[in-house]
Amino acid sequence: MYNEAFGATAKCPILMFKLLLLKVMYQMSDSDLIERATFDMSFKYFLDVAPEDKIVHPTSLTKFRKLRLNDALLLDVVLIKKTVEIALEKGLIKSNQIIVDSTHTNSMFNSKSPVEILQEQSKQLRKSVYKQDETYKEKMPTKPNTNDLVDHFNYCTQLIEIFKNDEKLYIKDEVKLKAHLLEEVVNVDIEQLNSTVGKDAKVGHNSSDFSFFGYKTHIAMVPKRIITSAVVTTGEKHDGKQAKELIEKSIENGIEVKAFIGDGAYSEKNDRICKRERV
Repeated sequence: MYNEAFGATAKCPILMFKLLLLKVMYQMSDSDLIERATFDMSFKYFLDVAPEDKIVHPTSLTKFRKLRLNDALLLDVVLIKKTVEIALEKGLIKSNQIIVDSTHTNSMFNSKSPVEILQEQSKQLRKSVYKQDETYKEKMPTKPNTNDLVDHFNYCTQLIEIFKNDEKLYIKDEVKLKAHLLEEVVNVDIEQLNSTVGKDAKVGHNSSDFSFFGYKTHIAMVPKRIITSAVVTTGEKHDGKQAKELIEKSIENGIEVKAFIGDGAYSEKNDRICKRERV
């Protein structure tokens, strides 16, 4: 476990991904998530850890999502290639067919700017406070009337300090959780959001009347539902254009591809030529 002098021992990436999934589902700060996962048996069951086991240090989760997730090799080598390698060793993959398709992933922050994210998080905190004490509406600092990030940063910092200094209010779980989440955005995530939000995510279309803002995950799998390759693109990318890379990655991961199964999105001329050449 974490040690100030020696750091933290290595943790399974699957455990870290599960923690991030819980973080998105329950909208909690890293520290609050780890605290709940330490005592909540339903969380421990989902994480596949023993009741007496300790969870990772909160800073390990923070580092994982800020630094490790930017490593492109994590998906291809650590997760998919290793999974296929184990499946082949165990004789679980016997088919030479791969099935391809894509699914959309909404951007966690949608198309919001850092200022809009701070406004939303601070609003959630204020609402949780007003549920406990409506008189706090008169004690709130003045909201910024500009779109300057520094002004909103300072406003959120003031909010956090006000509630932290009120012991009667701060012991309320809902208020504390919202305050910790806003504090995490202000102190940990805002610089990263300022440099990345809106740069990678794009608007894509699932159909003529449905659009989303985010990414597309293109996957190839064998009939046993074991993923053999994946490509993550911005939301507007066409499915068929990723066929060649999916086939090549599946072959690199040890699959002898002889058949390629996909829907009409993979029926373009260039896709058919690629399939004949590789399959």
